[in-house]
Amino acid sequence: MNVEVLAISTDSVYSHKVFKETSPSLKHVTFPLLSDRTHSISKAYRVLDENSGASFRASVFLNPEQIIQAKLIYPGNIGRNLHEHVRILQALQYAKQTGKGTPANWMPGQQGMMSDPNMIGKI
Repeated sequence: MNVEVLAISTDSVYSHKVFKETSPSLKHVTFPLLSDRTHSISKAYRVLDENSGASFRASVFLNPEQIIQAKLIYPGNIGRNLHEHVRILQALQYAKQTGKGTPANWMPGQQGMMSDPNMIGKI
């Protein structure tokens, strides 16, 4: 999809190393695992839980200009929906290529819609 994926947590690089070596789900991960021990990244994206000192379970989608296009925050006990992550990336790419937005529940292959403020409430 021509995107860059980074996993960032407030855990140490040593914790990442052990987790990657022992977790069956992470053994085949090829994207970088970054340590945010200083909390600077978590604070910049406003995903730091100040009470625990750890980041919320968040996914942040940036465009090539480094502007946040979407941000999802998940409860700590709920896993991410990677199919939805892919759909969001596809919708962002579709919007950039066509200039059209995507309606609720849009899936690749479906038509987008023009964003026209004059049509608000008329469709």
